Amino acid sequence: MEALPYIKSFQGKTVVVKYGGSTLGLSEVVRNICLDMVFLKCVGIHPVLVHGGGPEISQAMKDKGKKAEFVQGLRVTDRETMQITLEVMTRTNAALVDLIVRGGGEAKGVVSGAAGAGRFLSARKKAAKDEKGNPVDIGFVGEVTGVDTGLLRGMHEGGSNIIPVIAPIAVGEDGQLYNVNADHAASEVAVALKAHKLVFLTDVQGIRGAPEGQGPLLSSLHARDVEDLIRQGVASGGMVPKVRACARALAGGVAKTHIIDGRVMHSLLLEVFTDEGIGTEIVQ
Repeated sequence: MEALPYIKSFQGKTVVVKYGGSTLGLSEVVRNICLDMVFLKCVGIHPVLVHGGGPEISQAMKDKGKKAEFVQGLRVTDRETMQITLEVMTRTNAALVDLIVRGGGEAKGVVSGAAGAGRFLSARKKAAKDEKGNPVDIGFVGEVTGVDTGLLRGMHEGGSNIIPVIAPIAVGEDGQLYNVNADHAASEVAVALKAHKLVFLTDVQGIRGAPEGQGPLLSSLHARDVEDLIRQGVASGGMVPKVRACARALAGGVAKTHIIDGRVMHSLLLEVFTDEGIGTEIVQ
């Protein structure tokens, strides 16, 4: 009964969920997340899943005798690494679609550059700098410049039950494929779709009040606090792109953003449909 007013309030709204990275390898957790997506669809909400796959890409590179390199948290992506990235993302995307279908839902994979997806995510080459502030070429790494919302809206309209599953691969104006940070991609998709919520599922409880994961869990934050949290070291490492993606989404019109522990069974439903929630929400 606690969930009922939330279900009524969110019916017909879009919820973008970013999932992946460190928790994609936990099979039981992944199945639960996919079931949660089916539940959202069944109660009249439009879920959109954006996935990552960084650890899997690193492992695939290692299997091929190739060392992963990073500049300011961005994977240096030469032509061979881009091909490995595409293969891993395509495989991960298909596996998530299959799990949603096995859970009783309908899903369609969206991988830019692949058949049927075309230029869903458009991008330009991302400019990067090293630790000294000098420009550095990190290869085929892109930043999103456009989202083809027509493809996704077609999955939501006319009573369609399809759940889009999006890989963070984008296409440049010249047709070149680019590796895109999945947090950034999820934020841009949420803004383009005018989503009601953007939820990041991670391997931590949320944002704590002190550096290195110390201090009490912060249940709610304001977007204006994001850069201060980064400067103070409260948000560091992989949390930095997530909190910045939250701030970007809020500035673009998304109503609420959330960072929660995806390892908790049905964490998505607990965050969306209960009064207390389980993670950190960042609001405008």
